[in-house]
Amino acid sequence: MPRAVYLLGLAIFAQGTSELMLAGLLPEVSTDLGVSIPAAGLLISAFAVGMLVGAPILAATTLRWSRRAAMLAFLVIFALTHVAGALTSSYGVLLATRVASAFVYAGFWAVASVTAIELAGPDRRAKAMSILAGGLTVATIVGLPAGTLLGQHLGWRSAFWAVAALSALAIAGVLATIPGGRGHNVPALRAEVRTMRKPRLWLAYATTALSTGGVLVIFSYLAPLLTETTGLAQWWVPVVLALYGVGALIGITVSGRTADRRPFSTLTVSLAGVIVAAIVLALATSTPWLAVIAIVGIGTFGFATNPAVNARVFSVAGSAPTLAAAFNVSAFNVGITLGPWLGGLALDAGAGYPAVGWIGAGLAVLALGSLPLAIRARAVQPAYERATSMTGA
Repeated sequence: MPRAVYLLGLAIFAQGTSELMLAGLLPEVSTDLGVSIPAAGLLISAFAVGMLVGAPILAATTLRWSRRAAMLAFLVIFALTHVAGALTSSYGVLLATRVASAFVYAGFWAVASVTAIELAGPDRRAKAMSILAGGLTVATIVGLPAGTLLGQHLGWRSAFWAVAALSALAIAGVLATIPGGRGHNVPALRAEVRTMRKPRLWLAYATTALSTGGVLVIFSYLAPLLTETTGLAQWWVPVVLALYGVGALIGITVSGRTADRRPFSTLTVSLAGVIVAAIVLALATSTPWLAVIAIVGIGTFGFATNPAVNARVFSVAGSAPTLAAAFNVSAFNVGITLGPWLGGLALDAGAGYPAVGWIGAGLAVLALGSLPLAIRARAVQPAYERATSMTGA
């Protein structure tokens, strides 16, 4: 695998740490800026909104740029927003920097995905994406707790400075390893938009959103589930989260090695694993050892879907992958938004924390149900695509 792919994974680690770290710093931000905890929590929601809309807009805007120039621009803006966030005493300014940083982070994901796939070659798409997404997994294991500890001991602004420094390292890595100039095949917006009309692509997006939602509805409420329902002490929460992260790293690594050759088999096994683990968690929230095993299983099988869903999108998109990859980033963020929202509705209705396991299993069942439709579409769709490309429809 080219060294540049690993450097792109480092850049995702830097930006993913920023995405995650505020979850552990809300009390400090709230106290320092004089706002409520729910208001501070909006900083997390603002990041999700920026991610949701940023990928397709920036992918289209920078389509004819060199990929190195686009990624450098995104990283520079990302670093500067964190410098501004570290310096400001205004909640409004901090909120604006979170939206802006998420916006360019989404653009970086879209362009970096296409770049990694191109550098790795068509036979190693899933492996390249597992390395890229592995940066986010490592951010979950290392970046989130490190950012939280840094913020708790040196102030939340220090975590922002650390992300800005990591972004500077990523800028140096992109400069050193990613070739400049345009490629031989300069993307055309019309071809990219035409690719987006393929029904198979939207089936892939549905699988992405549903599988992500199934995992995130559980992950978002793990801390209160463990302490209030399972009965574990507070100090167990970071331990279980770390075990979840290790499982995620194992899942994404194994899937990266199998998804190129057997994408649908990999997705089937992974989603079935999520369903079983989520049901076990729902039934065993009062049994600590079994609940922890189920949570590790959700991390392992949940993240194993990632390389496979990404590889499917690039396979369907063919020679016009940039906009397709951007919308897949948005599909991930639909799932990130959908899962916790459904979990919140169930908890507000008094269902209790075991409900998040049942919701996660239900979303994973829907994701699994999309696969036979995709397999059938794969058999019949190419003829339709040839016909529409000939007629211009």
